[in-house]
Amino acid sequence: MILMSRNITLPDGTTLPNVGQGTWFMGENAQMKSKEVKALQLGIELGMNVIDTAEMYAEGGAELVVGEALKGRRDDVFLVSKVYPHNAGLNSIERACENSLKRLGTDHLDLYLLHWRGSVPLAETIEGMEKLKKDGKIARWGVSNFDTADMKELWSTENGQNCMTNQVLYHLGSRGIDYDLVPWQHEHNMPIMAYSPLAQGGSLRQQLLTDPVIKEIAEKYNAEPLQIALAWTIRAGNCLAIPKAVQEEHVRANAAAAGITLTDEDLLRLDEVFPKPARKMPLDII
Repeated sequence: MILMSRNITLPDGTTLPNVGQGTWFMGENAQMKSKEVKALQLGIELGMNVIDTAEMYAEGGAELVVGEALKGRRDDVFLVSKVYPHNAGLNSIERACENSLKRLGTDHLDLYLLHWRGSVPLAETIEGMEKLKKDGKIARWGVSNFDTADMKELWSTENGQNCMTNQVLYHLGSRGIDYDLVPWQHEHNMPIMAYSPLAQGGSLRQQLLTDPVIKEIAEKYNAEPLQIALAWTIRAGNCLAIPKAVQEEHVRANAAAAGITLTDEDLLRLDEVFPKPARKMPLDII
């Protein structure tokens, strides 16, 4: 049963559902592995076929969970992983990628991201990414946790315009990128990948659950407050959100949220409670 209905488009023309699945904190508890695998497989069945992971998550443990979930389903999934900055040099990125592929039980990644900027020059990382593409180990590459100045530098570097996306923190309670990063990426036809789109823990998540305006809008759509928050994140059609869920009801709720289209009035009301930034803000990273 496929519930997903709306897509985003990568610069190379690839279309993807606007809600995928994150795996941060998966693979940390062996007793949870079976439940995590089943959650990912249910998400695939519901149309959330973008799965995002990283060599950092549980030091490869999350990739092992994803690999288990992919058995017999690899062709149905758009698979994303991320490389540590210290592994992003020419002498190490190929080995890091091969280790991820081994854990994932596949021969290629659909998208490989630089997890955040480190000391390796961008030109060197790009060269490594392009070589991985040429060798068929990755189909495309992108970045994560890049602010606007980083993206401009990337864009002006040789082959930097082959970047497919930038994965950053983005949700109703963390809107700093709306000031200049989202407009820059929109101008360059590059979608945002939003990690932790439901505010990973803490008081912000509680506000998303309890704010009267969100609750009122949720009642209007016969939905839960976090579904409204997720629908807001993907509202503009240029954002792919990757919420992480292990409970079956949360997986189903995330898939259903993709079908909620908020009205202009809804968005104005949410803007009043969670205003768009009026000045440049430091990039939020968790």
